[in-house]
Amino acid sequence: MSITNNAHWLLVLVASICLLPGAYAAEIIRVDASESQSQSVLGSTVVPYKEVTLAAQVPGVVKQVAGEVGAIFKQGDVIVQIDETTLQARRNSVLAQISTAQAVLQNSQAQYTRELVSPRSKDVGALPGFGLPAMFDMLAVRPFADSMMGGYDSDMGRYSDLMSSATVVSQAQSSLQQAMSQLQEIDSTVRDAKSIAPFEGMVLERLVEEGDTVQPGQALIKFGFVKFKRLQADVPSGLIRYLDEDMVVPVRIDGHVETMAKVARIYPIADPSRHTVIVKFDLPVDITASPGMYAEVYLPERNKDKPKVAVIPRTALLSGRSLPSVLLVNDSNVSELRLIRLGSDQSNGMVEVISGISVGERIIDNPPPSASSGWMPTAK
Repeated sequence: MSITNNAHWLLVLVASICLLPGAYAAEIIRVDASESQSQSVLGSTVVPYKEVTLAAQVPGVVKQVAGEVGAIFKQGDVIVQIDETTLQARRNSVLAQISTAQAVLQNSQAQYTRELVSPRSKDVGALPGFGLPAMFDMLAVRPFADSMMGGYDSDMGRYSDLMSSATVVSQAQSSLQQAMSQLQEIDSTVRDAKSIAPFEGMVLERLVEEGDTVQPGQALIKFGFVKFKRLQADVPSGLIRYLDEDMVVPVRIDGHVETMAKVARIYPIADPSRHTVIVKFDLPVDITASPGMYAEVYLPERNKDKPKVAVIPRTALLSGRSLPSVLLVNDSNVSELRLIRLGSDQSNGMVEVISGISVGERIIDNPPPSASSGWMPTAK
């Protein structure tokens, strides 16, 4: 029983001390003026540092999709594979054409070499009788025809045979080159049947499944580099003039993660229908956020033509009130309760006052909780 009584008297003593004049460092101050530091809150979305859409390059049936949404791949990994059976068959056919073209080329080169070393126009070994009639023709008849009659030129005949053989070699080389080009084209198409990760990243969206038939240009996978993340916001064109690249602004991710973000890129063209400009903000590396999360960006409104606003210390606000209020000291040096409307917080514990009091008026700072109209601080 005695303990209860002692506790009761202790509470009474504390309350009495709190109500003593001078227990609060209350004082009369004037309302100052300051430039408004109001901010515009814009919705934004967490996006990867860079993002690409992998599309089909060849028609066919999807043979394999390597990972689900959220799967991580290294640069060069195959993510989507399109069935290349038909391409492989075409490749084997071209390989056969290359073998044939190589054989034809070798034969034509051998015939050209034979014509160059042993011309057909001077061949005497293929005739009967040890080639005596041909020898007589070559040694007697042809020289006589060349010199006396002018109707036959053996050198021109040899030149014609050489050119014919050289033409066959050239055609064989062209056929081989054409077949090799077809092989390169097919090999390139076979490579295009694979969608390869262009950099280390994560699958953001899976647009096809195994067994789907795709056509060139059809989107397969959305892939992004998520080691670094950004915010993307549609900023009204009227606020763009307050932003500069490398500028740092406060942001709030998913309603509770507060951090700072740097202006990374301001797009040079505005949306003609919505009159907004896309702005991207770089997030710190250590921030935990997933692509697609909602975020708020707080942009300053630095309007030089805007008049200054009244600011008061937060300690001047009466505590325990449902609406913001202060004790205003009138010209008769009597306090009166005044309801006010607050704006944005400023530094050093100051807050903007949108309405209720004006710059230059006097208010009581640090009033006690029980203070009301008529209460004045005790003179020292």
